[in-house]
Amino acid sequence: MSDLDRTAAAIRDGNLVVYPTETVYGLGADALDPAVVDRVYETKGRDRSNPISLAVPDIDAAESYVRPTERERAFMERFLPGPVTVLCERRDVVPDVLTAGSDRVGVRIPDHDLALALLDRVEPITATSANVSGRPSARTAEDVDEEVRKTASAVLDGGETGGVESTVVDVVSGEIHRPGALSDEIEIWLAEH
Repeated sequence: MSDLDRTAAAIRDGNLVVYPTETVYGLGADALDPAVVDRVYETKGRDRSNPISLAVPDIDAAESYVRPTERERAFMERFLPGPVTVLCERRDVVPDVLTAGSDRVGVRIPDHDLALALLDRVEPITATSANVSGRPSARTAEDVDEEVRKTASAVLDGGETGGVESTVVDVVSGEIHRPGALSDEIEIWLAEH
């Protein structure tokens, strides 16, 4: 069994994994299983009022979990896959624990071959950095915090990542919640569309 298949199987079995993206290493788990999402919060020491995004392999897959507006879909087609998290109205299948009770959830389609190959095998998975909250994000598999590494059933090593976290965008309000990669291009797009 390949590392990729082993990692996908670990997620399907309700375990946490570490996977690479074009931005930083992510902590992946079944985004639809509330108990597993709880473990992601515990592992990171993350405040439960701080929502976690979900990752999918493509825009069509995203529509199983969110209801994007026409403008959100146009934005996704322009910037995804890429280092961007788009906030969209969630469908009922997305658990409250993932969104901290919000009716919106962040959608991520990483521009990274290994991440996309993993997502082709299992989706949606949590899209949050593989670090203890408040500590620097991991740019290499070796940089992943020991506490996170001990909890993860698999670490998918994809070499060094870009290191700049994704830009979190609310396309409906035209607001950038967290500037990151492509922020300038995104601001221009939001102003023009």
